[in-house]
Amino acid sequence: MAEPLRDEDEKAVSVTLPLSVVIPTYQRGMIALNSARALLALAVPPSEIVLVDQTVRHPADIESELQGLHDAGQLRWLRLPEPSIPHAMNVGLQSAKSNIVLFLDDDIVPDPHLVARHKAAQVQASLVAGMVLQPGEQPEHLQPGESFRFTSDTPAVIREFMGGNFSVRRDMAIALGGFDENFIGAAYRFEAEFAWRYRTIHGLIRYEPGAIIHHLAVSSGGTRAHGHHLRTMRPTHSVGAYYFWLRTRQEGWWRELLWRPLRSIRTRHHMRNPWWIPLTLLAELRGFFAACALLRRGPRLLQSHG
Repeated sequence: MAEPLRDEDEKAVSVTLPLSVVIPTYQRGMIALNSARALLALAVPPSEIVLVDQTVRHPADIESELQGLHDAGQLRWLRLPEPSIPHAMNVGLQSAKSNIVLFLDDDIVPDPHLVARHKAAQVQASLVAGMVLQPGEQPEHLQPGESFRFTSDTPAVIREFMGGNFSVRRDMAIALGGFDENFIGAAYRFEAEFAWRYRTIHGLIRYEPGAIIHHLAVSSGGTRAHGHHLRTMRPTHSVGAYYFWLRTRQEGWWRELLWRPLRSIRTRHHMRNPWWIPLTLLAELRGFFAACALLRRGPRLLQSHG
């Protein structure tokens, strides 16, 4: 088990170690602004904030405020013409000026020690996952034998991370190829695929419970712009799951492929609304064939952009 960080470890690196925050955002102008303001107000703020904005147009007042923060050097506002989570993250990764890059969701309230804790943990590991508290959740102490959760108050070494609160060494991430842009739509499981590539070379991931975000889980924009996964015929949610297992071929991958369609309809929603069963199965089938096509094309990593 990973050792807990001491207060003196945090203080020793809080000033000297630069860290860039990258926030991909889509159709959440005011919410992303509030998240950026909260980060700027931290006692140990990031060295820079890079807001990678995939929104075509904001209301005039939000556009004006974002431009003002950009012009004042308080954040860098990068505009992209089309939404893609891994592409936005790759743009942020390459644009960051610091070698430690903290990726955050755009709808968060940061804990006062968020940046300082990531900095301190980066002295011990090159990929650090932080705590993610959903609305109504609190940190909890897991009992021996309990499955790991991102609400745990205990340091750990883990196999995967959540994309809304993790820090990574920029040079290492670029050497790995960044984030695979074949994860289209909601980009489900793109973090797991990156973690798989990371583990093959660098080993397990450090979990730092002191690096906390409170996730607001805003109901519009972001991945929710692709609709709810239980109420869509589109493959934007399922394609990433199939692509992940086909790409990584980890132990039990074929069982995951076979069982996913059944799991997708074994929900309360489908029990109450059985007419959604064939539509959900159609979305799963479309996702599988889309994933096969993406696999044939090969991963879209930074080195392959040419």
